[in-house]
Amino acid sequence: MEIRLLKQNEKPPMALLLTADPSEKLVKDYLDRGYCYTAEIDNQTVGVFVLLEITSDTIELINIAVDEKHQGKGIGKTLVKDAIQKAKEIGFKTIEVGTGNSSIGQLALYQKCGFRIISVDKNFFIRNYKEEIFENGIQCMDMVRLSQEL
Repeated sequence: MEIRLLKQNEKPPMALLLTADPSEKLVKDYLDRGYCYTAEIDNQTVGVFVLLEITSDTIELINIAVDEKHQGKGIGKTLVKDAIQKAKEIGFKTIEVGTGNSSIGQLALYQKCGFRIISVDKNFFIRNYKEEIFENGIQCMDMVRLSQEL
């Protein structure tokens, strides 16, 4: 698997990005400001993540998605680890990530990769998304924020 920065003239894998964040408006906004990386196997995009500089010391892993056909193979964990490594190489001191209260698998993954819960933004998804979001039979209402010192 090759993980690479998307070139400026390349179209991001929007359908894949929208599996992690259903708001096309928000995705386009942070794509304009962030760095989009794709994971490819045999020239086929199987995963994606976006890093967005928050401050001179902090970067955020703002979107991470793995194609449904390739889930359960460790690609997500590889992408998170790669994002952490890239943040270190660039010189950031902290990497953050936010996910929904209903994103049980993602919460477990981020903690396995060394992130710690630092806060909860109550009603984030209710304030920022028109449609209700449900995962694992739970309404996604709150943003759980996690962080890792690099």
